[in-house]
Amino acid sequence: MKVLLIKDVKSLGSAGEVKEVKPGYGQNFLIKKGFAKPATPEIIAEHEAELKRLAEEEAAEIARLTQTAEQLDKIEVIITKKVGNNGHLFGAITKDEVATALKEQHGIEIDKKHITDKTAIKTIGEHDLDLKLGHGIHAKLHVDVQGE
Repeated sequence: MKVLLIKDVKSLGSAGEVKEVKPGYGQNFLIKKGFAKPATPEIIAEHEAELKRLAEEEAAEIARLTQTAEQLDKIEVIITKKVGNNGHLFGAITKDEVATALKEQHGIEIDKKHITDKTAIKTIGEHDLDLKLGHGIHAKLHVDVQGE
């Protein structure tokens, strides 16, 4: 009996492979537990169509992220914060503040988790932040911190 594996099965194969198994093992274990489906032409065609759809969605997302990265490389975000007597900021500029300012000033919405810089912004001036957007796409965001 031929089955299309839906999930990885140890010592048999990985998801998406078509395997020849004994009928009892295929029916009573693999199909019953949800690890596989019978490998009929309809199910195989459905699986291939699903793989093609997922690949198209991924390509569209990569194109969107690349366009967003190009936009981010060209723009500057200005953040104004209170300054103490010594010239340092009261607190640091958080990732959330950067994401909010980017959305308010340029209409580009990113998740604060995409900002990967480990060092906090605690001084007035210009800073470049690294953004990791996904699928290996990175962008630089120029942030200008000004004192009130």
